[in-house]
Parts: sequence; C-alpha cells; structure tokens
Amino acid sequence: MFLNSLWFVLIAILYIGYFVLEGFDLGVGILLPFLGRNDTQRRIILNTIGPHWDGNEVWLITAGGATFAAFPIWYATLFSGFYIPLFLILIALIVRGVAFEFRSKIEDMRWRKTWDWTIFGSSLALGLLWGIAFANFVLGVPIDATLNYVGGFWNLLNPYALLGGVVSLCGFILHGAVFLSLKTSGSLMVSARRTAWGMWIPTILFLVIFSIYSYFALDLVDTLGVNPGTITIAAVTGLLLAGYFIRVNRDGWAFSMTAIAIGLATGTIFLTLYPRLLVSNLNPAWSLTIYNSASGSYTLGVMSIVALIFVPVVLTYQAWTYWVFRKRIIEKPEKLEY
Repeated sequence: MFLNSLWFVLIAILYIGYFVLEGFDLGVGILLPFLGRNDTQRRIILNTIGPHWDGNEVWLITAGGATFAAFPIWYATLFSGFYIPLFLILIALIVRGVAFEFRSKIEDMRWRKTWDWTIFGSSLALGLLWGIAFANFVLGVPIDATLNYVGGFWNLLNPYALLGGVVSLCGFILHGAVFLSLKTSGSLMVSARRTAWGMWIPTILFLVIFSIYSYFALDLVDTLGVNPGTITIAAVTGLLLAGYFIRVNRDGWAFSMTAIAIGLATGTIFLTLYPRLLVSNLNPAWSLTIYNSASGSYTLGVMSIVALIFVPVVLTYQAWTYWVFRKRIIEKPEKLEY
C-alpha cells in the first residue's frame, strides 16, 4: 500500500514540475506574436525558452511513462476516454516542436510569421486543454463498474471544465509574462511587465469565479480526498504576492510566486483526488483508485529503485541548464547574446 501512495505522490510531483516549467514557456509562446514588435524581438523571446522548452516536456513524458507502469488501468481508461483531447494535446506538442525548429530555417518574414502564429496556436491549445482535462479529473466523468469510460467527447466540454481551462490558460500567460520580464531587457522587458500586470487581474478574477463554482459544482463528501487546507490558501497567497512584486518590478520574486501558485494549485488537485485517480460521477465506488488501478508490488518496487537512482541525475542536469542560461538576453544591433 505504501508503494501505491508513493507513486501517486511521485506522479503528482512530475505533473507539478511539468506545469511550473512548461507553464512559463507556454505563456511565452502565446505572447510571442504580441510582444515581439519585430523579428529581432521575437527571436529574443524565443531565445528565452530555447534552452529549456524541450527539457520541460521531459517531465510530461516521464509522468506518462510512470502512469503507464504504476497505474496501467488508469492509463488505459484515461487514454481511451480522453482520447480526442489527449490526441489534440499530442498534435499541439508535435506542431509546437516543429515550429520552434523550422522557424529560423528560412529568412523570409512570411515563413517566420506563419511559424510564430503556429507557436501561438499550439501553446494556446495546450494551456486550455490541460486545464479542461484536470478539471474533469476532479469533477468526475462517466466510469462504469468495469472501470471503463462510457461517456463521449462532449461530456468533457462541460462548463466547469471549460472554466478550468480558462483559469489554467490565464495562469500560464501570467507565468510566461513574468518570465519574460525576468529574462529580457529594455522595451521588451517593460512590455512584459505591463502584460504581466494586465494578466494578473483576470487570473485572480477567473480563479475566484472557479473557486465559487467548485464549491457548488462538486459534491465534497464524495469527491474530496484529502482536504488541501493551507495548501490552497498558500497557492492563492502566492498569486496575490505575485501581483505585488510585479507592481514593484521585483521580477525574480514575482516569478517565484507564480511558480509557487501553479505548483500548489496542481498539488491541490492531487490532494483532492487522493486516493482516487479518476472520479466516477455515476457511482463514487466505481472510481479509479491507487488500489484498483495499480501494478503489482514487484513492479512498483523495481520502479522505485530506478527512480531513486536516476531522478536525482535528471534534476541535477536540468538545474544546471537553468543556471548556465540564467542571465537576461540583451538586444544588440547585430547579434543576440546571453
């Protein structure tokens, strides 16, 4: 039973890392066509996430692999019931990666603008779809007694999930704007700070609306796993402090606060679920849990040993890359430099 809970926590940590890190580069991608007034500024914007975006996606790949190995029934039900949204997420990830690689291959403005808007569209889709997916995890989906999803695609596009998508989208844009204010200089930095403040207000507004909606939409007796308590309060506090630091131009602190807010908000979702993995809105007893969806203890034990060895290595390497590329990007007439 300990290993089941351990891998639930580890998968939660992987998703927290993914949303905190991928969150800012999704926000940067969405802001790319609007903050970059010319090709040089758009190149600067892309260079802020250039060393990181593909590494950030490793967190998602690892989370998917861990889900498949630790909780195969969850994986099977999720990828069958959420087939269309997850397929759209996969397409968006592929198109976004291609856009990053192809944009600078040809020195033609129409070519580059096409890929800029492709980055925008794919980043927007990812920011929205992830919020929709995780809101449905908490709200519950039609799962029958055989642990199979029996709903359709339109069941997932309910008002609660769509509002959750808007909240995640606003949060990622805010996170990306703060990151740009931390990594750029001059007029681009000023524009990023202005955008961050402009996004902070609607993010707070939609979060309040979503929280009130959650109170009325969720049956807390049946859907609340572990009461997140102070975790949720800390997430909201982090978001409020982010607004203060944005106003006083403390970019590093503002970025830390948005990262904390996103991380704790994701943690709140998993606490609300535990020990469920996917809530059934047909009958709570039919929900997927860490017990009825898990692999055997031998598999979980071997996975734990492998994770203990390799996860610190991966974390050390990624931390090193962020340290190496920690400086602001300075715009010069002929070249860009870190």
